[in-house]
Amino acid sequence: MSQRKKNGKGVYEVVFKRVLDVICALMALGVFWWLYIIIAMLVRIKLGSPVLFSQERPGKNEKIFKLYKFRTMTDARDENGELLPDEVRLTKFGKCLRNTSLDEIPEVFNLII
Repeated sequence: MSQRKKNGKGVYEVVFKRVLDVICALMALGVFWWLYIIIAMLVRIKLGSPVLFSQERPGKNEKIFKLYKFRTMTDARDENGELLPDEVRLTKFGKCLRNTSLDEIPEVFNLII
């Protein structure tokens, strides 16, 4: 039987999991840095600035965290200044990023932060 802390977490959850998550995230950045740069440049050229989309979302135990993704939609607005529907703002390039899940690769920054 493994020893447990008062909060029910074992040594792995308390000590090693965070370290392992950060090491794996840094390794992924080290291997795929070139892909981040290429996609960021394409997003900047095709959709403009900002390159990253961020949004606050609830995570484990409803703790709020900031999610990062590459942008896939334009900021097109109607005559009243309201954003157009997602279907209209989603570009062909954005659909390609979403279908391949390449828009989600900046989420590795969430592991480091």
